[in-house]
Amino acid sequence: MSSQIQQLVIRYWFRVLLTVLFCISTVWFGIHQSYGWLGVSLCLLVLSIIWQIRLYQLHTKQVLFMINALENNDNTFHFPEENGTPESLKINRALNRVGHILYNVKAETAQQEKYYELILDFVSTGLLVLNDNGAVYQKNKEALRLLGLNIFTHIHQLSKVDTTLMEKIENCRPGDKLQVIFHNERGTVNLSIRVSEINVRKEHLRILALNDINTELDEKEIDSWIRLTRVLTHEIMNSVTPITSLCDTLLSMSEGKDEEISHGLQTISTTGKGLLSFVESYRQFTRIPAPEPSLFYVKAFIERMIELARHQNPCDTICFHTEISPADLILYADENLIAQVVINLLKNAIQAIGSQPDGRIELRAYCNDMEEIWIEIKNNGPEIPSEIAEHIFIPFFTTKENGSGIGLSISRQIMRLSGGSLTLLREKETTFILKFK
Repeated sequence: MSSQIQQLVIRYWFRVLLTVLFCISTVWFGIHQSYGWLGVSLCLLVLSIIWQIRLYQLHTKQVLFMINALENNDNTFHFPEENGTPESLKINRALNRVGHILYNVKAETAQQEKYYELILDFVSTGLLVLNDNGAVYQKNKEALRLLGLNIFTHIHQLSKVDTTLMEKIENCRPGDKLQVIFHNERGTVNLSIRVSEINVRKEHLRILALNDINTELDEKEIDSWIRLTRVLTHEIMNSVTPITSLCDTLLSMSEGKDEEISHGLQTISTTGKGLLSFVESYRQFTRIPAPEPSLFYVKAFIERMIELARHQNPCDTICFHTEISPADLILYADENLIAQVVINLLKNAIQAIGSQPDGRIELRAYCNDMEEIWIEIKNNGPEIPSEIAEHIFIPFFTTKENGSGIGLSISRQIMRLSGGSLTLLREKETTFILKFK
């Protein structure tokens, strides 16, 4: 390549020198009034200049054609390398090689950009890149999933999700750390946002890192409740067990004696045993066995759960509707533990509907775009008030007269140990979602 360039430079300077000589000879013949030679020299000078201009125009046209082709991603252009002057052939070969190199560089750059986009899509943190006008410069799949959007080109589209979220993102500045809670079709999203900045091609951009910290907060909350429950049950059991044991001993010693004392001791013993039984139910919250996952068909599992729920809670006025997509959907989890969760949710749904004449419970299972398996359990019973919905997963919280407040807590703990989650979707109809990752 370098030798060809050197030859082209030599030829170029040769033409320039030839033109200069023709110019000098023309002037010399003009001074000495040799009009015959002056005419010949002048013609040669004009022809040399025309030759230079035509070569310049030809080469300029070729270079511009090559640049336009590269801009339009056209790599099919090819300058002839067989016919023409040796100089033209060398230039054509050089242009073809330059075009090939530039095209390869452009292709490698496009591949690198695609590679980085694929890496961003596999990152568990949502990433947004915004310019100062609010246009979305870049985003990954996790950001779209967290925000509940399929298409995202400008932050004003967030008004459909949550106006507070849109305002905070619109007004955030580099260095800010924000936390926003909003609701979408996935349930409640507790979003943590960190903001940084970068300048690209003289344009100022903001980089937003998005994380849903609901899972982290839920895990910390569950761990706190587990520790508290263990302490309470341990202390209560240690205190009440000796009392009931002592009462039983005194009852056996006072048989046939004072009836009032015997009645009092019997009451204390019965109350103590009832309290021990009550505490034992809470110990289940801290004694859930480690899941032993296996593969099973969701359709057969759901049908079996419906039959079991109907048998345990007779409900002639309630219709069950199922939708499994695909029909052979398979789940990898501990079937026995997940059965406890589903049965508990179906029992709650049946109790919520009660004697309502048009009672309906819908069970829907499917695999979403993130390859997560979701099981939705929906009923048309009375809507759960928002002030109650915020506390339904808290241990000991119940609105039922004889409820223990432990069912949903255990269900959420089972889903957590199974690597999934249990959430309440706030819609007109009560919907619980079991998500398996």
